[in-house]
Amino acid sequence: MNGAALHSKQEDFLTETLLTKEATKMKKITSLMVVLALLALAGTVYAGERAGAFSISPFVGGYMYDEDEQPELQKNRILSGLRLGYDVTDSFGVELVGHYVWAKDKARDKHIDAWSYRLDLLYNFMPRSTVVPYLAMGGGGQILKYGSGLDDRHDGTFNLGGGVKFFMTDSFALRLDARHILDFANEDLDDDIIHNWEYSAGLSFLFGGREAAVAAVSPVTTPAPEPEAKPETPLEPMPAAEPTPGHHKYCVTLQGEYDIDQAVVRPENYEEIAEVGNFMKKYPTTTAVIEGHTDNVGSASHNMELSQRRAESVVDHLVTKFGIDRSRLSAKGFGFTRPIADNTTNEGRQKNRRIEAIVDCAFDVQQVQPPDKLCMTLVIDFDSGKADIKPQYRSEIARVADYMKQYPTTTALIEGHTDNTGSAAANMKLSQQRAENVVNYLVDNFGIDRSRLSAKGYGSTMRLAYNNTPEGRQKNRRINAVIDCVITK
Repeated sequence: MNGAALHSKQEDFLTETLLTKEATKMKKITSLMVVLALLALAGTVYAGERAGAFSISPFVGGYMYDEDEQPELQKNRILSGLRLGYDVTDSFGVELVGHYVWAKDKARDKHIDAWSYRLDLLYNFMPRSTVVPYLAMGGGGQILKYGSGLDDRHDGTFNLGGGVKFFMTDSFALRLDARHILDFANEDLDDDIIHNWEYSAGLSFLFGGREAAVAAVSPVTTPAPEPEAKPETPLEPMPAAEPTPGHHKYCVTLQGEYDIDQAVVRPENYEEIAEVGNFMKKYPTTTAVIEGHTDNVGSASHNMELSQRRAESVVDHLVTKFGIDRSRLSAKGFGFTRPIADNTTNEGRQKNRRIEAIVDCAFDVQQVQPPDKLCMTLVIDFDSGKADIKPQYRSEIARVADYMKQYPTTTALIEGHTDNTGSAAANMKLSQQRAENVVNYLVDNFGIDRSRLSAKGYGSTMRLAYNNTPEGRQKNRRINAVIDCVITK
């Protein structure tokens, strides 16, 4: 054996030794990534793919050559590569992929450089969940460098496959991927199609996009303690008319007249207040919030104090005249902060000077004569980012339909609300779609006339809880039905 041949053998021996070590390392890394992926399933829920995000995804794996069509190449070899991606939408993305395979010519017992490049299209299922499965397809080319004076081979390729991403944070994921590679070794596509396989494990880092860098920290020149997470803005007081699951809120407006700057209930208002008193006597499990409201004549502080005194006077009247236990009642003055009409006219100011009684009830609403307004929350669970109504929620929506059928002069506003996952614009659109789908369900499945229904999406603007816990986000994802009752009494 001459010196050149011996040197070549030594090189190939060293290469195989290194490849063996690299294969062992790759198996350990892959096993670790699988374990981390399983841990991700049990961890905190993070948003997945997002429109407008760029991604960088290094990976390692194996490449299996078709031994029937390429008997000269060793079947299973190590590969490593990089993907550069862009999410066109939450569900659709594109990736530019390049990788290198440590191939081996079995006949010559020699190492071969194999380079591959391609452009892939991806479709993500459940793009906003922690676990994001996807399908992929694309095309490109492969270059085999045989060396030793032999011609290089450049084949066209087409691939089809898929994988899954496990999001550990909003911008970091573990990724598993498998592809079937069609290698066109001849210009005649009916002949010499080589069937290779590729499998890999890697990491994905996302940058930018719809939810980009909300908590980004400005770079500092000297080490500093990590700042505390910025808390959400304080919750505003929950509207008294906001229902809770299993309860209904009856809202009665008392348009009573008061003497100027006085809070004493006048006798002509007794009959209206009696509606609330008799109702609460009949149903002793109910509670009520009495709200006082004024027009804008006078200072803000004076009207706030006056509205509070007027609300308290109605509470006192219910206690003394109807025997309602004071623990079932509370009073809240809002001054002129919640007008329902224009304060520039006498008629508008009259409408704004009002008392509202919001009664919380936990029983079958169909057994009760309707008040001015009824509010109920529908317990409907939507898939993440979806607005489709599942069949199991028919009975929940039927509560609204049955009530509206019993009282055919009623109308209803269906309100959609979301948590803060995603952009404000996307959540506003999603909440509107969900509300409209409930309206369509009432029309198509229960025969409620569309003219009696309207839909309004509020996105994440009317939260009931903080969005930093799964429980809080669940409370904020809701559908409210606000039923206006126009009943001849």
